[in-house]
Formats: sequence, C-alpha cells, structure tokens
Amino acid sequence: MARIEAGRGQGLLPDRYPTADFFVCDIFDAIPKDDLATMEHPVFSLATRPDRRILSYAHNGVEVTVVPSMRGLATIHDKDILIFCISQLMAALNAGRAVSRTVTLKAHDLLVATNRETSGDSYRRLREAFERLAGTRITTNMETGGQEVTTGFGLIEGWEIVRRTRGGRMVSVAVTLSDWLYRAVLSKAVLTLSRDYFRLRKPLERRIYEIARKHCGRQPAWRVSVDLLLKKSGSSSPRRVFRRMLRDMIAADHLPDYEMAEEPGDMIRFTLRDALIEGPAAPPLSAGVLEQARTLLPGADVYALEADWRGFWAASGRPRLRSADAAFLGFVRARARRG
Repeated sequence: MARIEAGRGQGLLPDRYPTADFFVCDIFDAIPKDDLATMEHPVFSLATRPDRRILSYAHNGVEVTVVPSMRGLATIHDKDILIFCISQLMAALNAGRAVSRTVTLKAHDLLVATNRETSGDSYRRLREAFERLAGTRITTNMETGGQEVTTGFGLIEGWEIVRRTRGGRMVSVAVTLSDWLYRAVLSKAVLTLSRDYFRLRKPLERRIYEIARKHCGRQPAWRVSVDLLLKKSGSSSPRRVFRRMLRDMIAADHLPDYEMAEEPGDMIRFTLRDALIEGPAAPPLSAGVLEQARTLLPGADVYALEADWRGFWAASGRPRLRSADAAFLGFVRARARRG
C-alpha cells in the first residue's frame, strides 16, 4: 500500500516510528491484516467515551447484536490488538509455521506497530482495551471460514499477562482469539491494510477506510449511498451530521489508498488513488512466480510484495518490461538483500 504523501498528511497522527519495518513482529515482513467480516459489518463502537449501548444491525440477511461489558463496548481503536494478532498469525501461515488461537505478543511491539506512544499511560490504556475486547459479547450469523453459524462469543476469549516489569507494567501478553475470528484467519478471509490506517485520528475515518478497503479494494472506483454508508459504519450520528462529517473527510483528503467525492443523488464515490494515474497497467505475473518469491523471501506476504512492486513500477514512470516475472523477482531479490 502506498504511504500518504506529505501534502495530505495534515490532520493525521505523526508517524512515530518511520524507520520501523512495515510491522513489528517476531516474523519477518508481517504487515497489517484485517478480517473481512468486521470490515464489512459494524461491530466496534466509534465512541471515544465508554459506550454501554446494545448495538443491533441487520443487512442482506446478516444480523449482529453487540452487548457491552461494564467497561463498555470494544472500540475501533481496541481493534488494533486484533489486527496485530491476525497479522502475526497470517505471517506464520505464509511461512508454513504452526499456529494456534493463542498468540503471545510483546506489548511494546504492539504499541509501536500500531503507531502508539510507549508511555506508562499507553500500557494502562492497552490493558483497558483487552478488558473491553474480552467483555464485549457478539451474537451473529456472519459467515467465517465458510461456515454460517448463529453464535455468541467475545471478540477475544481471554487474555493473560505472561510477564511484567518490576514496576508491574505488562511486558508480554497471551491473547486467545475467539473460534469465530480464528476460523477467518485459517481460511485467509483477510485483507491487507495501509500502515497509515494507524495514523487516522478519528474513529469514523478508520471505519470508512475499512469499508472502502473491503468494497472498493483494487477496483478503480466504488459508489455507495450516504444512507447505506451510515448504516454500515455503525455511526450513531443523525444523517445530516454524518453527511457533514463525510464532507469534512472529503475536504481533508487524507484517507489512505482512496479519494472520496460527493456525487448527485446523495452518493459517495471512492476512487483508488493508484487509478488516478493514467497509463498502462503492469503486465500480469505468471502462476509460478509467486512461489519463487516465497523461496527468495521466506515468510513474506507475496501478494503485498506484488502490490509494492506494481507501485514501484508505476512511480518509476511505467517503463516497458521485457519480462514482468523477471522484473518482479529482481525487485524481490533487492528486498531480500536489504534484509
């Protein structure tokens, strides 16, 4: 995914760790991944204060009820923990390593990877996020891993501080994902996110990016009515307020990957930023070249590598390629040499 350009960076959180790898994990080149089901349907609260409402959503046969704990609903910022866990699991699967529902993570790595500060207060907020994720209960018939089962579950089944500092601050944490979310990972029902997702300040901006990433994807454009976008966002704002917030987002123009525009008929258009550059597309790669890339760079997400290569090719002026396969493998070898 292309990074947000400097001219459109205003209003975003600073990139606190610009020299870090795409994602700080114990597995090379693990990059942000999100599950398709919660990208499409609203599960997380967009509130910035404790939200103790019971949320209900129904669309095209999918029903979701979200019940808070005494600490409130899990928020869209709490979801960073799940994105981190999903990303580690996907990196392990791509590397052919064994995985389980329980992920042991370093709290500092999670904070750095999700562009958060590493102050003492950040660790306290992280603990509160674990509690909200474990306490929030969901009942839904959303399909994951090819199964549609009406079931109730927590976003995480449990969590445990494995190691602390002498001062009591968490060092490592074991997180057990719900079986529902784990099935999504095993079936690879996930999408790559831009790392700049973690620089979006406002909960609604994060939610709108998720929806665009799920529905627009790599298409040149996607259109949706304001009414449907309001429903899918999970926002509790009145329609007129929601429309004004969308207009503010359009004016700010700092959504990763996508440009937003308002169209007649109360419609919003999302345009893939790469598609704004006119010119020929890079030739397709052959079926076996991705497997060769896996051999050259074990553990890497080859689909993300392909996207990076295509972005590099476009930024280089879209030169004519004698062999797209050879050019791509040369790019991968260079990435491997850099380590």
